[in-house]
Formats: sequence, structure tokens, C-alpha cells
Amino acid sequence: MQILNLKKNNEVDSILILSFGGPEKQEDVMPFLRNVVSGRNVPDSRLEKVAEQYYLFNGVSPINDQCRLLKNRLELELEKNAINLPVYWGNRNWDPMLADTVKQMDSDGKKHALVFVTSAFSSYSGCRQYRQDLELSLENSKADIYLQKLRLYFNHPGFIDTWVDNINEVLKTAPKDSKLIFTAHSIPESMAVNCDYVKQLHDAAKLITEKTLGENSDYDLAFQSRSGPPHIPWLEPDINQHLEKLAGEQVKSVVVVPLGFTSDHMEVLFDLDTQAKQTAEDLDIRFHRVATVGVSDKFLQTIVDLINEQLKDEEPKSVGQLGPWPDECPDQHCLSDKVPK
Repeated sequence: MQILNLKKNNEVDSILILSFGGPEKQEDVMPFLRNVVSGRNVPDSRLEKVAEQYYLFNGVSPINDQCRLLKNRLELELEKNAINLPVYWGNRNWDPMLADTVKQMDSDGKKHALVFVTSAFSSYSGCRQYRQDLELSLENSKADIYLQKLRLYFNHPGFIDTWVDNINEVLKTAPKDSKLIFTAHSIPESMAVNCDYVKQLHDAAKLITEKTLGENSDYDLAFQSRSGPPHIPWLEPDINQHLEKLAGEQVKSVVVVPLGFTSDHMEVLFDLDTQAKQTAEDLDIRFHRVATVGVSDKFLQTIVDLINEQLKDEEPKSVGQLGPWPDECPDQHCLSDKVPK
């Protein structure tokens, strides 16, 4: 993989935000979903069922607006830190498409970009696939530019502390006996065995819980947004099933933390704020959802720290037992020979 192994041969001259992308009107929804499952032979009949979730919100996912805001805020933060670099933005699945952005960067004469991906944890879809996207963007755009992905940041102190702040804000009004539940996007078990996704989620959740509730405090980890045929095992418990279990244990209030998501998008709006919230109400459980890290000051500083690790050779920051993730992911990490159909 050329992106992973190229040595620096140019001064860093730009920053690229790389994200998932999302539709911004009704007409975008089906083309967007086709992009998401490209190459997997998923019929439109299955996609139309997913599309109904987007139609509840007029076909608009908030993720693109979140990325626009992140780009604008990051530009200001870089300026405050005397980092004079332009910020670009490209998506995996919807406009602005990554290849188009890379072509624009090439046209602007950029030669070495640091790439910040809006995914904090290891997995095929959350890390390696983005690295493959970068390679494909170079092939498709014919651009002569070095795209250097910044490391994962699941245990960076700024990322952790942002979640702590957001949880503490909710705990001001939530009942004291509320159950703390962290959620993340489920992935097939066959993918999970090839990466540290679950280990990293538990590491981050433990760090956050200790800072909010104290040492030896309990938390739960549940998953959401599974897709694909039911015969393929995915990580469990599903958040809705977990709420049913908690109801049987007489839990009356939950604080749900979408740890696996850096910003609001459809998996948060529908799977948590709509579906899981309704499940909780049906079970007579009070439902409190913690805000994602979004564009908080500490999260922006996290991104600046990752950039300065490369610009100034600053020591990588991390908390917990796992240490900072390496700049170059292990070659055999997050492999997925077959993405389940």
C-alpha cells in the first residue's frame, strides 16, 4: 500500500478531513445508499427499507453540516496555534467525494496532506477502509500528492475528556441511579476478531467512567445499527435488547453515550434518538442521550495535537493501558477478506 509506506518527501502543506458522508435531500438518499454498499450486490429493495429512516428526517443526515462546521472551526483553531495550513474536506460516500477533493488539492499544488478521519476506533470500516479510500482517490484522480493518515485517537486525553464533559452535563439532571451505557456501531464478529475494536471501546469507556463516576464504577457496552442478513453474527448486545434486559432488572433511567460516533448522523438520530428512545419509553425507562464530541474545544485540540505530532515531532498523548496507536497501522490489522453481504 503506497500510502502506508511512502516516506515524507515534502513539507506538510495541507490538512484533509475525511468522513463518511450523508445525503442532504430526499433525492440523494438512494444514490447515497448505493454508494455505501457499492460492490456488495445489495438489492434496492433492502436499501429502500433503510431509506425510510432518512425520509423521516426529510432525507437529510446531519453529518455533512457537522463536517462543514468542523472544517471551519479547525481552520480557526489552526490559526490560533500558528499553523498556517488550508483545510480540505472529502467524503467516502457523498459529495464532496474524496477523489474530487484530492483532484482539487492537486490542482492547488498541494503535495503532502495530513488526513484526519472522523473515526476514532480500529475496524475494517472505521480505519483500513478509509486508508484504501485514500489509495483509490489517488488512482482515480491521478493526483501527485502524499496523503498521510493521522493515527487513531480513541484514548487521546482530549477525546476522553470531551466525553467526560458531555456526560457530566447530562448527569446534572439525570437521576443518580441512572445506568451508564456506551454504544458503538455493531460490526460482524468476523471483522471484530481481526481488530482491537472492542478492546479499544472498553478501554475508552473505562477511562471515561472512572472520570465521571469514580474508580471501580460500572458501565455497560451495547451496540447499534447492525445491518445485513440475520444469519451473520454481529457484535451484541443490541441497545434495544439491552434496554429490555435492564427493564427486567428494574433499571428506571439510562444515560446513553454514543462513544463510537464523533458527530451526530443517522445512526444517532434514528437508532438512538428515535428507536432506542422509544424502546426505553415503552419499558418505562427514562432515556438520556449524551452529545457527541462534535466540535468541542477539547476535541479540536485533540486534532491539533495529532497534527503537531507530525509537524513538530511532539510526543503522542494517550491515557489508559493501551498507549498511543502507531502512525502506521499493523499490516495484518483490521483485515476483512469478505465484507458480509
